[in-house]
Amino acid sequence: MINITIPKPDVTIYKQKNPQLSNIYGFTDFHLITRETGGFFMFYNDKDELLFVGKARKLRPRIKKHFEDSVSVVKNHRNEIAKIEVFVNEDAVEREIYETYLINTYKAKYNVEKVFFK
Repeated sequence: MINITIPKPDVTIYKQKNPQLSNIYGFTDFHLITRETGGFFMFYNDKDELLFVGKARKLRPRIKKHFEDSVSVVKNHRNEIAKIEVFVNEDAVEREIYETYLINTYKAKYNVEKVFFK
């Protein structure tokens, strides 16, 4: 059996209840997410249920794209997202392994690819 340990998130941002600053779906802290570094990320709802897992070569633009893009799998569920955890990881193979592992172990609700538990 393969044992995979998930690291602690490098950045966690939360949806603001009444954002005072410019925001995207209530999130005001996108500036805390690295712009040039790769890694993987997880979207949670307010009950701490895993909604979506993704990976990217450049984290901040990819995460923001999920909130702006019309083809994102979470486009109809953006208001559910209450927390984003971000993990920096420059190794493309490791990102792929973490993403697939997290999707299937924690049964991410809105991931449609790489799903083996259905």
